[in-house]
Amino acid sequence: MMNTEAFFDPRTYTLTYVVFDPSTHDAVIIDPVLDYEAVGSKISHESNTKVLNFVREHGLRVHAILETHAHADHISGSQGLKKALPGAEIVIGAKITAVQELFKGFFNLSPDFPTDGRQFDRLLDDDEVLEAGSLTIKAIATPGHTPACLSYQIEDAVFTGDALFMPDYGTGRCDFPAGDPRDLYTSVTQRLYALPDDTRVFVGHDYQPGGRPLAFMSTIGEEKAKNVQLPASRSEAEFVAFRSERDAGLSAPKLLFQSVQANIDAGSLPPADDNGRRYFRIPINLPKATEESAD
Repeated sequence: MMNTEAFFDPRTYTLTYVVFDPSTHDAVIIDPVLDYEAVGSKISHESNTKVLNFVREHGLRVHAILETHAHADHISGSQGLKKALPGAEIVIGAKITAVQELFKGFFNLSPDFPTDGRQFDRLLDDDEVLEAGSLTIKAIATPGHTPACLSYQIEDAVFTGDALFMPDYGTGRCDFPAGDPRDLYTSVTQRLYALPDDTRVFVGHDYQPGGRPLAFMSTIGEEKAKNVQLPASRSEAEFVAFRSERDAGLSAPKLLFQSVQANIDAGSLPPADDNGRRYFRIPINLPKATEESAD
């Protein structure tokens, strides 16, 4: 029987999980965080250090670092963990290639930037099974937030990333490039809600609505009955209208450009320029009239 240890990053409201078999010490890590402060563009490793300390204290053998998608609100800590944990593979959904292709053009990245997913050690297709020692992980495609989102089913639990949050918060947003509320509706109602009601749900973020204490685990039955945005009884048309209106009023994530640039490259920071420094590419979004007058 697996155990799960959760680590919460309050700056990005992200949950990182270490899932492990206490009898064999086999383990995987899901959605690690590299700490990045936009003011001053500073990197630190506090979140990874907490995870690594836990892994070492329990003598765990980490087989894989699982990414649910290319995150837009935090830089992945996968590269640092891989260096510290020899043998751990970085794993993501096979459709990450479509996301790479899209953002290669958006950021005008080097023509040499690969969009075949080779930056990751393994790409998983829908329903593919990954064996991590004594742990068996099933990939469930749950697109909508991004086209490449995967949820991971391990024993009686499913790790949903940004597809499904706690019942009092709802679901992930769908307004990122190639996101689609119709896809998310199908992902949740036909894939996740098809799991047994007692399946435990571990969410990718908790935004603590109303200031309530941290919560990160529910069940499929609770989500179907009580999810404030997508209960099982809600129609696709109702959800799409709600999600579209809500997303139109949301601000972009604070670390959107930095996070996506790194995460489509498996969490790698941009390569050093000829002066030895690394730089993120940040597009300037000017209104068209302003852009024309700027010349």
